[in-house]
Parts: sequence; C-alpha cells; structure tokens
Amino acid sequence: MSGLSRRAFLKRSAAVAGATFAIGVTGRKVLGANERINVGCAGINGRGGSHIGAFRGGDTAVTYLIDVDTNTFGKHMGSFEAPFIKEIMKEKGLKEIAIPKDAKGDEKKKLEAERAKQLEDVRKLIEPGKVPKCVQDVRKALEDKDLDAISIATPNHWHSLMSIWAVQAGKDVYVEKPLSHNVFEGRKLVEAARKYKRIVQHGSQSRCDEKWARATALARSGKLGKLLVSYGWASKPRGAVAKQPDEPPPANLDYNLWLGPAPQRPYSRTFVHYNWHWFWDFGNGEIGNQGVHEMDKARWGLPEDALAKPIKVLTMGGRFGWNDPCETPNAHLTVFDYGDYQLIYEACNLTGNGDEKKNIPKTAVVDNAFVTEQGEITRDGFTPKGGKREPHPAIEINMGAGGREFENFIRAVRSRKHEDLAADVLQGHLSCILCHLGNIAYRLGKPVPFSESRKVFAASPAAQAALEKMEWRMKYRDIKIDDTLQYTVGPVLTFDQKEEKFVGERADEANKLLTRAYRAPFVVPNEV
Repeated sequence: MSGLSRRAFLKRSAAVAGATFAIGVTGRKVLGANERINVGCAGINGRGGSHIGAFRGGDTAVTYLIDVDTNTFGKHMGSFEAPFIKEIMKEKGLKEIAIPKDAKGDEKKKLEAERAKQLEDVRKLIEPGKVPKCVQDVRKALEDKDLDAISIATPNHWHSLMSIWAVQAGKDVYVEKPLSHNVFEGRKLVEAARKYKRIVQHGSQSRCDEKWARATALARSGKLGKLLVSYGWASKPRGAVAKQPDEPPPANLDYNLWLGPAPQRPYSRTFVHYNWHWFWDFGNGEIGNQGVHEMDKARWGLPEDALAKPIKVLTMGGRFGWNDPCETPNAHLTVFDYGDYQLIYEACNLTGNGDEKKNIPKTAVVDNAFVTEQGEITRDGFTPKGGKREPHPAIEINMGAGGREFENFIRAVRSRKHEDLAADVLQGHLSCILCHLGNIAYRLGKPVPFSESRKVFAASPAAQAALEKMEWRMKYRDIKIDDTLQYTVGPVLTFDQKEEKFVGERADEANKLLTRAYRAPFVVPNEV
C-alpha cells in the first residue's frame, strides 16, 4: 500500500500548527485476492462492537482494539482469547479452578482470585499475533505497517481527524456517521482520501439497501413525476439527561485523548460515554446522530442538478419538555430550499411508541418519502395520487461492488476503486453538510413568540404541514402547543455548494461555524 515516507511525514507534520507527533509510514504491498486484511477497530464501547463482529474471521482479522477507556477491552478480548485458553489448558492438562455454588465469603473470594490468576497465567502463553493488541492511542496502531485499515466508531468530534491520520498513514477507513463534526474537516477528509488514494467508506448503511437505491433513483429520475419535496424524519424517543458534577476522570480513561480536538473542559459523566451527542463540543444533536441516515437518503433522491444550486436554509426548534444540561434541540425542523423543490427534515425526540389502551398513538417515525407531481415514492413502492401503493417500476441502480456495508468496504479495499463503495466519503460529506447547515442556522437563531413562529414557514404549505405534524408529536409528550411555547428560529441563510460557504445576509457569522478552534496537537490541518 502506498504512503508517505517517514521523512516526508515528519517534514509535513512540522509545518502544521500544533502537530507534535508523527506516524511512521512504510505501508504494505498491494493485497492479493486471498490475502488477509488486518483491521483496527477504534471506539469499541457501543457501535464498535458491531465493527469487531464484522471484521473478525474469514479474510479479515481484527488486529487492534483501540479505545481511550481500558475498561472496554476486557469484554471483547475474552471472546478472542477463549479458544486459545481452552487449547492451552487442554495441552497442559489443566482444569479451570471450580467455584462451588455454595461457596461464600472469604472462601469464595479466595477461589475467585485463584481462578483469575490461573487464567492470567494461561493468557500469557497465547502466542503474539493470535489475538488483537489493545491500545488507547490510535497513533500507536497506525505506526504498524501490517495494519491495513481502521474502522471508527468514536464520538463525532474524532471522526474526521482520526480518518485523516489513517489515510496519511496509508490505511483505508470505515468511518461511522457523521464522518465530520463540521463542514471544513469533512472536506479535508475527502481531500486526504483522494490525495493518498485510500478507500474511505461512510457508515450510511441504507446505501446498501436495494429498495432504497431503487426509490431514490426513481425520485431522482423524474420518471414518476417531477420531485416536489424530499422528506426525512429522524424522530425517535429520547429522554432527559441527568446532570452529573465535574470530577477527576477515572484511572481507566485517558481523558485528554477522549477530548482530542475539542476544547479543554472538566470531565463529567454527563457526557461520557454516550450523551456527548447533545453537546456542541462533541456531537451534532439528533440531526447528526440518527438524522444523518435519513438526511443521506433524502439528499440521495434529489435531482442530478441539486449540487449546482445554492441552498436556502431555514430552521426552527428548541429543547422542550425537561430542564437538563444538554445544548442541542430535541425538536428541530429544517427546510432546504433548492428553488424547484425542497428537502424538509424533522428530528424530534419528543415522541413515543404509543399505547393503545390509553388511546395514545405511535408518534415516533424514522423514515423517508419523496413526493412528486404524480404521487409518493417510499422504500416499499409508489402510491399514485388517489390510488393504492404499487411496486416500484424497473429502473437501473448503482450500488458499487454490492454487499452490505462492511462487506462492500472490504470489496473496495481489494479492488482499490472508490467507485466500488456504496457510500463513498464524498457522498457522506455532502449529506453531512446538510446536517451541519441545519445546526448552524439553529445556533444563529433567536427565541420567537409562538404567534410569530406560525409565520416562519407561511410561504411553504408543505413546511407548514410538517410543523403541524411535529407539534402533533410534541403534544403527546405533554408539550403545550400554545402561546407559552417559544421556538428558536434561525435566519434565512444561503449556502453556496460549489464553494462550501455561506453568502449573503449573516454569511460572516455562519461561516465561522463551518469550522472550529482545534486543541493542539489534535488539529485538522488546512493542507492534508
């Protein structure tokens, strides 16, 4: 595999502000058709477990477990070590120290300690390379010339930088959604992937779904009528987050690494390990969490001329229903106006799964639909106006090399063609941009009285109807839809897609939010 020489990498790193480390890059040879692909899995506390399961066995192997929290290693390493421990104990005629069911107190503790010691002694006999290495710092793994790829399931604020480091080190990357925390770093990842000729797959699983591929192709083509509105809903139930005090980080966590590019701030269990999603320093709210999947499908179905158009962005929402420390909205409706058609996007966590006995409807919805002049296209078919749903008509679709998301990634790693990816880094970046635009417009917004909020989408009947539907969901979580409600309403922003920057009114303020101040040495450079 191609990569920078160590000398070249050192020279480039020295020129980047805050870059105080270097990764040695020698790279492996091009992989043969049957040669094993070695993968490091980064961020293994949640979704990363699926990555580990996907890449272990067959023609791929997990050779590194990478996580800033050492407590995550044990639950995964046990499954890797178990067959080797069993084999070694059999060879040596050892039996696992038994702990009788009636063992209690000091006797039980003694037996547990003896068994743990026995397993630790046997574990030391496992040959190097048989099980993954465990490291907290991804840079340690990237120095290994025998590592071919990494898959990333860390918090959002690490996605782009870790991916850029990886491709600079000659590794391919599978990166979970959203691939960026802001627009700037997403573009830098695209540039790095192309410059170093690396395969970078974005975790947009629906791109590997034939039915969605067909639905979006039909919407894009105009065969079932001109597209009027592309809808995306990411409205699933989420509750309040308890505020925890600031405290020293636990010994098992390298908190400096956890923060990475984010600003320095005290450790709190409020946002470590999951609820970072709802804080601007680390996450992107629901629109960049579950939402990016539906945003990707909504954008996928837009006509071919969509990228040539400036986008007008208008958003409104708020954090309603509880007084918690989180910063991102839990009700968020955004309209992207392309002139001839619109993309209308809702991310609302004030939903529920319903209760028939209490006559409470199901208000949660995670889905997409494409409304055309002739009817509505969904994953399951086409419903003409005034008619019943019918199967999709035939249409040519392109899903790269095929296969589900992880399999598709490995096929592209072997072919060395990013065109074989179902969700190439560029497509991921373009969809993430829309999520970021919705958040930027919201963050520049101001509270608006309820009566005034009714005028926000007055020019768009479809958007007005979408607002009423979101409020229908909210009322079933006991949110009063009356004059006591205040929405945060963003300014109307215009985004130049070609330049990837805002133009016109309030552009200067909005453009500042396209990037962030990075904390050295975790800096996304201007030149990758």
